[in-house]
Amino acid sequence: MARTGHHRPRHVAIAVLLLAPAAGLLWVPWYAGAEPRLAGTPFFYWYQLAWVPGCGLCLLAAYALSDRDRHR
Repeated sequence: MARTGHHRPRHVAIAVLLLAPAAGLLWVPWYAGAEPRLAGTPFFYWYQLAWVPGCGLCLLAAYALSDRDRHR
């Protein structure tokens, strides 16, 4: 008998990791402001730039979680 739902928590985690950058960047009214500033840079800009490595880390984590399925 097949195990249904055995990989479900992992697939949910992968989906959350892949959707987090989109949700964090597409909801513009949340971060469309000048304050707080970081080294004189308005929040709008440094928030978006902070997501560049954040997206990379999310993708790396999602890949690491999905890579385990290929080796079995």
